Amino acid sequence: MVPTSLVLPLVLLMAPVPASPAVVVPVAQTRAFVDDSSASPANADADDPAVWVHPRRPDRTVVLGTLKEGGLAAFDLGGRTLGTYPAPSAPTPDAKPGRFNNVDVLAGVSVGGRKRDLAFVSDRGRDRIRVYEVDGRGSAAGSDVLDDVTDPNARPVFSASEAEVDDQRNAYGLAAGVDRRTGTPLVLTSRRSETRIALLRVVPGANGSVGTTLVSTVDLPVGFTLPDGTTWTPCGDPGDRPQAEGMVVDSAHGVAYVAQEDVGIWRIPLRATGFGSPELVDKVRSFGAPQRYDEATEECVPDGPDPGFGGKWLSADAEGLTIAEGRHGGGELIASSQGDSRFVRYERTGRNRVLGEFVVGAGRGLDSVEHSDGAQVVTADLGRGYREGLLVLHDGERRPAVRDQATTGFSYVSWGDVVHKGQR
Repeated sequence: MVPTSLVLPLVLLMAPVPASPAVVVPVAQTRAFVDDSSASPANADADDPAVWVHPRRPDRTVVLGTLKEGGLAAFDLGGRTLGTYPAPSAPTPDAKPGRFNNVDVLAGVSVGGRKRDLAFVSDRGRDRIRVYEVDGRGSAAGSDVLDDVTDPNARPVFSASEAEVDDQRNAYGLAAGVDRRTGTPLVLTSRRSETRIALLRVVPGANGSVGTTLVSTVDLPVGFTLPDGTTWTPCGDPGDRPQAEGMVVDSAHGVAYVAQEDVGIWRIPLRATGFGSPELVDKVRSFGAPQRYDEATEECVPDGPDPGFGGKWLSADAEGLTIAEGRHGGGELIASSQGDSRFVRYERTGRNRVLGEFVVGAGRGLDSVEHSDGAQVVTADLGRGYREGLLVLHDGERRPAVRDQATTGFSYVSWGDVVHKGQR
């Protein structure tokens, strides 16, 4: 547990002013999804991707993507849809249906005495962690590539009752990893509209199913004491606290990174037994700036001059986080600066120094990427187009729109393009 108010040091480390970001273009993209009841799948709103890499046939690698009420989708490396997998229906007429928010993959983890390739999904509609097993044939399995193996006795993560589930302060962001000392598979999930992060251990259920059990929680700060002695609380909808969504587990180094949307990026030591103390490693530009909630527009608006205590690189919301594995234990952390549709590259270790930034522009007949919520990078050689790896990004503004309705999707970017063009 950390205090609800964090005192920031008076001396600020000055980062260089950002130059124009590098521009990369997609290699492929998925179909567009429409958040409408008449669409198929219905009410599909793309949000967060994950990648399962085939261990012997990289061309059969599978990309997963959450579609909120539309469930979960699986794609091949060309962006073609292999199958869609519906979120659970509402258990009663007055209850909320399933709503899949974030997804992550663990390959070759031991659960119930055997090695399994598993995808974990935060169901923010029903406050559960749902689990899918990935077929070893990969994309060659077609629509059979995923099998729902969720423990039928899975309980809510945060809610004390089913009535509380319908208040929708439920499992939201999600990341999966393993304890570097024991190999224990772990899942992190944040709570919508709250600052709480939960650590879950993956456990076997009945008849080959897979569940999770709560180990520990940590609460990120609600408010902050600024260097000038004033206090600041991020603005949000009435009754909401500054929530986190984007997150990633760096299993090799025993830490998690968590993006608190209106605050910045936290680094948290992580073991199978619990959390260490969170450290704020970068702040959004609007950190410390006074705002107020405007009931007319239902948005937060400026309420005074910005005192200049924010960071240089992230424009709120701070969103999707992913780690690119490097040689000899190196690599980098990538973060979505959703407010200005940029992506920031940080060192994976040390002080998480900024390495560069990039945007995804239109090209090759494909759309640019805007307002990205989620990201996943793998650095394996996946063949043509992805010799140095693949970066999959949520695109929050797919163009052209479908029947004048807003659409979303996922874009595939060559990681090699980012590496060679995105240096600072």
